Amino acid sequence: MSVNELAEHVGISPTNVSRIKTGRIKAIRFSTMDGMCEALHCQPGDLFEYMPDEEAESLFS
Repeated sequence: MSVNELAEHVGISPTNVSRIKTGRIKAIRFSTMDGMCEALHCQPGDLFEYMPDEEAESLFS
């Protein structure tokens, strides 16, 4: 599924899908997470992984 298709299904912008994909977000709405899981037929744990702030900063800065 393309970023544009996922964005359309979930009801968010392709830019926000890209930010989620690259980890450049601090929070996500439950409705967005629910829509992504519905579109991708998965569970939230399949999409997200906990990472301490220091590790995220070193990867995404």
